[in-house]
Formats: sequence, structure tokens, C-alpha cells
Amino acid sequence: MTLTAPALIGRAWDEIDVGESASITRLCTPNDLIVFAHASGNLNPVNLPGESEQETGRTAVAPGMWCASLFSAALGNKLPGPGTVYRYQDIRFHARVEAGDVVVATVTVREKLPGNLLVMDCRLEKENGVLVAIGTAEVSPPPTRLITDGVVIPALTLVPRGKFSRLLEACRGLPPMPTAVAAPTDENSLGGAWEATKEGLIAPILVGPEAEIRAAAAKIGWDLKDAVIEPVGSVHDAPARAVCLVHEGKAEAVMKGNIHSDEVLKHVTKSDGGLRAGRRISHAFVLDIPGHQGLMIISDAAINILPDLMTKADIVQNAIDLAQAIGIAEPRVGILSAIETINPAIPSTVDAAALSKMAERGQIKGGLVDGPLAMDNAVDLEAARTKGIHSSVAGRADVLIAPNLEAGNMLAKQLVFLSQADTGGLVLGAKVPVMLTSRADDEHARLMSAAFAVLYGYWRRTGQSRVAEMTT
Repeated sequence: MTLTAPALIGRAWDEIDVGESASITRLCTPNDLIVFAHASGNLNPVNLPGESEQETGRTAVAPGMWCASLFSAALGNKLPGPGTVYRYQDIRFHARVEAGDVVVATVTVREKLPGNLLVMDCRLEKENGVLVAIGTAEVSPPPTRLITDGVVIPALTLVPRGKFSRLLEACRGLPPMPTAVAAPTDENSLGGAWEATKEGLIAPILVGPEAEIRAAAAKIGWDLKDAVIEPVGSVHDAPARAVCLVHEGKAEAVMKGNIHSDEVLKHVTKSDGGLRAGRRISHAFVLDIPGHQGLMIISDAAINILPDLMTKADIVQNAIDLAQAIGIAEPRVGILSAIETINPAIPSTVDAAALSKMAERGQIKGGLVDGPLAMDNAVDLEAARTKGIHSSVAGRADVLIAPNLEAGNMLAKQLVFLSQADTGGLVLGAKVPVMLTSRADDEHARLMSAAFAVLYGYWRRTGQSRVAEMTT
């Protein structure tokens, strides 16, 4: 998609008369304010949609220099036109522009000065006549008439959470997954379940003290008409009852609410009456990282503290399964360590080499596995080339397997809190998907965890990726 303009004419000084004027009309959109923030580096929250409402309680207003830039557009496109060079600008503001306002920028020739200079009056009004700004500009028109043969530039498209949006779209048309939500007794956890319900991802069974659930629902404005409440005496009884609902065939997934992860995992992983399915249970984060081309999976960062070799093999297989479910047909799996060479003094390098060989021999299926890899040469192709690493995984990893929980947890949270990655998580290897979000996660992380559960459940039932089906 491109942005085009017809041929433009830049007129020379001697072709322009005093009193001539030209105008452009522009609708100020929320995207305009976001793009201007990126271009200028001005992150004042009063100028940013969403941030302004949260921080000040008021609608975002356009920065003054966004308004002033419309004079530049009028001068450069209309009068004098292409080839114009700015020399001076003053401006005084009388009103503010908000997203949704239509404004008209007009420039008028006040005076012609020797030395190829024009003095221009500048006036910006809303379409209803409200004065926004006035000022004066001095410009140099092109030395001779300049005619362009049309302008074509790439269009800008802002797609917040773009890669995750594709996954949500793939879930549409699938039946809601009956989900036992353990202890959704606060606004955050219940809000995540509500968002997933509104998106058609889950059919919620809210397990917990009924009074607390209803109180939280009242705070977020959910009438609970789409939910089933399974009352228990205490939030601490909720995980056990949620697991029982799976065994009773009433739930096809479990979602953690306002309760510690350990309490949920205790009932999910117990040998008698839990949800074990023969493979070691592990957790995977899925991240949409700004500037990174594809999705990234990091495992295990929440369950297995110091996994041994065979546990890591199950962690790798679980992550490969999830990657295939979300549309990565043959995921590239990088086994991380501090270095990319095998050193017996660093046990994770030995495990990484063994896992690579296990994949080569078919003990791990469905993905390309390589290691040991340091973080740089796992995700950056140039770093891999610089270090002389030649493999189909190095520099291109879709899945990163951490040597232990501490490393994985720090890596995932660094990407979320310092690199502004969007994330969600899923417990894998159990009889049903388990959404094990942090109590600090926002509603979107909980929503995406539900989407991963739906896509993972579909993949387990059909052997096919719903995402891949939607893109073929």
C-alpha cells in the first residue's frame, strides 16, 4: 500500500504575487499523534491517545508542532510548492486540536523581499471557524519553476500487537472452550476471563467464593449472564475443584485467577487426580516483541526450576507442539547457554548438545534443534555469522529454551518490561491447556493466554494448525 500525490508545481519568486493564498485540510487522527511521537521523540502523555486519558483524565491533544507542520505542508505542496526552503517561522496558539478535529491551514503571501524571499501569513482554523494558531513564515521559493512527475511514498500502517491480532483472528469461528477459572475474585483476573468470554474464546466456569466473584464482577460491569459460577468455600479450594471439573468432562481448560501459581500447579501436577499426561509439564511464554519479525517462545520460565536432561527434552517437545499450534510449521529451537561451545564446566552446554542430537535421532520431533547457543547468536544472524556458527537455527530461533527457570524468567520479563513485548503464557504437557498468568499480568496477557489455549486445543484435536489453515 502506498501514498501517492499528483504532479506538484513549485513556482519561482517572480511568478508569485502578493495576496495569493493556498490551503490544505487535514483530519487529525489518533494515529497522527502516535506517528508524531515516534518521529519527534515527544512522549508527553497529554499528547498520546490512551496515555492522556489514563494520566490526566482528558482526551489527548495534538502537539503544537504537529499543528505547525501543516503550514510546512501547505508551503511545500501548494504555495510556493516543491523546492521551497523554510527560513523563519513564528507562531502563536489560541486553541488546541484533538483527535477527530478537522483543521484548515492557510498560507498567504504578505510581502516579497529581495534575495528570493517571501513573507507568508499563516493561519490554522478548525473547520467550524475556531482559530487554532496564527503566525508568520519566511521562505525561499525554488529558483526556477519545479514540476514533479508525481510523488509515491510508502504508507505507514500502525498495527498494535499485530502478530497477536493474527492469532486472535484465527480463533474466530471456533467454539468457546469450556474453562474452569480458579479464584477469579479480583478485577484483573475476572477481567481477563471476561475479555476472553467477549472474544468468544472461552465459556467460563467461575470457581471460587460466589460473593467475592460477584463483587469483582460488579466493579468491572460484568452481569455474569454468560458465566457459570461453581461456588466453593475458599479461594484455596478453587484449584482442586477446577481440576475436578476437567475429570468430570465439564471443562476443557483451566485458567488461574487471583491465587498463587503454586496452588494451581499442586493440583495440576499431583500424581493422583491431577492432570498429568505422561510427559513432564512445563510452561511457555509466547511474546510479540517490537521490531522482531516473528513470534518468540521462551521455556521454561515458570515451573521447572533446575530441569535435568530428560525434563529439558519434554520442555523442548512441549514448546515445539505449541509453536506448531500457533502456525510455526517447523520451529527453530535454540538451546541457550552462556556460550556457544561445549564446555563440561558449564553443564547446560552439554545438555544442549545432547538435546540437539536427540532431535537429530528423532527423540524430539517436529522442529529443528541446535545448541548450545548464546543469546546473541540464537536471535541475530550477523552475530552467528561473526562467530562462525552455521546452522538452520542460529540467528533465526523461534523458540528459546533456557537452562533453568531463573534465566528463562528473567529473559521473558526483561522483554516484557524493558522491550515492551506483549505476552501470554500456557502450561503444556497436561491433559488440558492451563492458563497460568501472573497476578501482575494485564487483561490482554490473560486474553492471549486464552487464545493460545484455544489454538493448542484445536491442534491437539485435529493435528492441524488453525493459524496455518487461515493463511492458506
